[in-house]
Amino acid sequence: MTLVQTDTASSADWRRLERRGTVNRAGFLSAIILFLTIMSVPVLLPYLWLLVKSLTLSDDAVSRLVLWRTSAIAGVAYLGAIALALLADRLLKPALSWAVLGIVIVILVAIFLAPHMTIDNYRFLWERDIAGTATTRMDLMPSIWAALGSSVVFAVSQTVIVTLVATPAAYALSRFAFAVRESFLRGLLMLHAFPALALTVAIFIQLHYMGLLNNLTGVVLVMSALELPFAIFVLKSFFDNVPWDIEMSAVTDGATRSQAFRMIVLPQIRGGLIAVATFTFLRGWEEYVFVQTLLIDKSQMTMSLYLFFVAQDNMGADYGMIAAVGIIYLLPVLLLYTFTQKYITQTSFGGIKG
Repeated sequence: MTLVQTDTASSADWRRLERRGTVNRAGFLSAIILFLTIMSVPVLLPYLWLLVKSLTLSDDAVSRLVLWRTSAIAGVAYLGAIALALLADRLLKPALSWAVLGIVIVILVAIFLAPHMTIDNYRFLWERDIAGTATTRMDLMPSIWAALGSSVVFAVSQTVIVTLVATPAAYALSRFAFAVRESFLRGLLMLHAFPALALTVAIFIQLHYMGLLNNLTGVVLVMSALELPFAIFVLKSFFDNVPWDIEMSAVTDGATRSQAFRMIVLPQIRGGLIAVATFTFLRGWEEYVFVQTLLIDKSQMTMSLYLFFVAQDNMGADYGMIAAVGIIYLLPVLLLYTFTQKYITQTSFGGIKG
């Protein structure tokens, strides 16, 4: 009888501990989700405003109405997604549940938002005369496509130069010991920490005497030089985490030092190369100060300058069009992050998994 009572009491204790653990996990998970939600709202709200304003009429009352309705629908979608994620193990058909949530959101958008939406704010995509002056003078702003093209050329050129120069430099600093190696590293650190804006006037004068002022090539070279210290430091850390024995084994097996570098070492730091290339591209894509200072001719206008001049229109700021240009400005960045986020967010690299 005593043994039976002991087993019953032990079973009750285990059930009580299980319930307590479940409650603690639920409370901890709820606190984490609440904290992340509160921290994310101030960051995401401006982007939500940008999207809403770009698709609504210029009337402020309509914009506020649509913004509140969009926020409510986004809240429903967010809570629904959290609920489905937490209940994923208990759902018989998770895909069907997600489809139902998507249909509900589409219906809410069609009922409460669609009647107030317009694409007129995106007229700069097919009209160069965005101010409606009914003129074809060449002193008008360049088309959005020309600005996009200039930005792509600028960012891609900077990315290629920085990656090609930083990779062998970082490899040399990681693998070879030479007399001024430590001094060189300290110099790179100082260059990276130095405020680049202090060099604006000096760079302007230098490019003037070099014949590169008001030339996209000059701005590319300037930004590439400013981004190199950061890229070299990042890539050096990736090279440091590739074991020396891997490279020496390839050399022992008959590979040249160049072949070992290309075929053994570089694949090990692929994530680092992609991360550096991504950040360099984004740095060039968003650059404004040096582009505004060193490019005087509007024909070479980049997207950052295009957005600035749209916002500074003499006829008055059209916030709907400004928001629409901002959306177009963001799209390449979102696409780039979609394809490279797994490399950017990784925290381990190099070495052998065995």
